[in-house]
Amino acid sequence: MDGVTVSGVRATARIRARDDGRGGTSLPVLEGEGPLALRRTRGSGAEARVVLVGAMSGPLGGDHFAVRADVEEGARLRVQSAAATIALPGQSKSEARYDVRLTVADGGELRWLPEPLISANGSELYVTTRVELAATARLVLREEQVLGRVGEEPGRLGSRLSVRVGGRTVLDQELACGPGAPGGWDGPAVLAGQRAVGQLVVVRPEFVTRPVSARVVGEHAAVLPLAGPAVLVSAVAPDGLRLRRVLDEALASFD
Repeated sequence: MDGVTVSGVRATARIRARDDGRGGTSLPVLEGEGPLALRRTRGSGAEARVVLVGAMSGPLGGDHFAVRADVEEGARLRVQSAAATIALPGQSKSEARYDVRLTVADGGELRWLPEPLISANGSELYVTTRVELAATARLVLREEQVLGRVGEEPGRLGSRLSVRVGGRTVLDQELACGPGAPGGWDGPAVLAGQRAVGQLVVVRPEFVTRPVSARVVGEHAAVLPLAGPAVLVSAVAPDGLRLRRVLDEALASFD
């Protein structure tokens, strides 16, 4: 059960996708708590679709949210969110946390496509996303972060994204932005004054025999092959709308 403590709200959402043996995907586990509500929507072909609905504001200072999604062998799952997640300051002065854990078995496919995370002024949030894929699993993962709402300075935002394929780490990166972050986060080597930053990770077994070449996409984005059947697109932009356009353009080129 979800709970409220002196340090904030704790809540976990869980999804399990399974091949139903009839050309589709079933969801034997679909559980949300408190501010993390899950809704199944109409799928497409073999793919099941789930929307994460924020039932409350947050995460606020001191909150700890977690999402777990497991895709079993041969299943296909798409997860989206109904709206952007806004990190806000709360009564607690401690940091809020948002932990995402994703696993995909052989022959399974996960498309993890949430709306952006917005770091509001005065907030402090640390996000971790860990992905564990079997050797023949497929993944599309989009991560977008917007620093501040319109006309405001951002809060403190830290994030770590790690991806393992067949037991091998292909990506492990960390970013810190906002007040109190290490110097240079807003300089030319990191955000260069932009206020939206995003990553797109695509993992496909066919990249082993047909690797993706490194290239520049637009003015502030790059496609980077990883050490495995995976590719990373990193981008910055003045706002979330333009960031989404760049990442969508890159994804369309793979499809």
